[in-house]
Amino acid sequence: MEENITIPLHEVHVSLGGKMVPFGGFILPVRYSSDIEEHLTVRSAVGLFDVSHMGEFSLSGPGALSFIQQMTTNDAASLTIGKVQYSALTNEQGGIIDDLLVYRLGEEEYYLVVNASNIEKDKNWLLQHLPDSGVSFKDESSATCLFALQGPKAVDVLQTLTTYPVDQMPYYTNAKIELRGLKDILISTTGYTGAGGFEIYVPLERAEFVWRLLMEKGAAWGIKPCGLGARDTLRLEMGYCLYGNDMNDTINPIEAGLGWITKLNKNFIGSEPIRKAKTSGVSKKLVGFILEERGIPRSHYELYTVSGDKKIGEVTSGTQSPCLQQGIGMGYVAIDYAVPDTLLAVQIRGKMLRARVVALPFVKGTI
Repeated sequence: MEENITIPLHEVHVSLGGKMVPFGGFILPVRYSSDIEEHLTVRSAVGLFDVSHMGEFSLSGPGALSFIQQMTTNDAASLTIGKVQYSALTNEQGGIIDDLLVYRLGEEEYYLVVNASNIEKDKNWLLQHLPDSGVSFKDESSATCLFALQGPKAVDVLQTLTTYPVDQMPYYTNAKIELRGLKDILISTTGYTGAGGFEIYVPLERAEFVWRLLMEKGAAWGIKPCGLGARDTLRLEMGYCLYGNDMNDTINPIEAGLGWITKLNKNFIGSEPIRKAKTSGVSKKLVGFILEERGIPRSHYELYTVSGDKKIGEVTSGTQSPCLQQGIGMGYVAIDYAVPDTLLAVQIRGKMLRARVVALPFVKGTI
């Protein structure tokens, strides 16, 4: 069994009181204070996450765009320089290999950000299909640290450290900025919280400097270091999928509610079975639901008809929402039960608790 990898700032997080746990092949901070406190800080002010376990690949050259078009579900041709796109890699059967972000940095320069647990799998998949010429591929994961500065006050914190007008950047855009003397620091208005903010890509050797700088400047706005626990509840309130829970290589984007990032007016690996799934319809679909009784749904709990006499699906992600103070979850259900306002039952500790299917996100009024 492979040993879990410690991230570069491991000792910094331990010194801040971070509880370190294994996740996706890495040792990461799950929390520093409490999940709820960190969650609410991000929703109301600003929090800082170290997500350096994520993977980063650079792709460049005259064939980069056509290669990305062949490999990903979204239409990368629509990306202008400085834009970011949410997309997915799919296999020949149309199953999701990973979800990822595609950055267009220059005329023939792209950046892919992939999930930590899938770095090697994604890299091998891309290299397996890489053309003999026209595309240069580089894995920059181990040389890059990634910090997510998230929350409504994130822009105030970052603006104190640069003359670049970060307050003018639209959602899902990127820029290279000077950050306190550090040139060409890649930032983007992306995140996994729905609270607004930035993701900041930092060379390994300057990571601790940038982390401490953000914490120091953020103190005026009540910044807190935040861990995986809050990251999970924040993304779940927004209905954002987590790879390995809400999608995998046997689930296609139509089933996962990701038809909006799947552009079937082009051909890519897996496009034909996905096209068929869209035309003929799917038998199950990912839905969000809110418990109408006290309880917390968890991954793998079974979903039933409201009468409790027929199993119709399974929970893939669930938690107690800190903002709604209700149990919320996502799961795959038979297509007839995937309509908002449909009543279901979740089996929790031997009891059938009533739940209602709702349109996502659970928490409205955020990104």
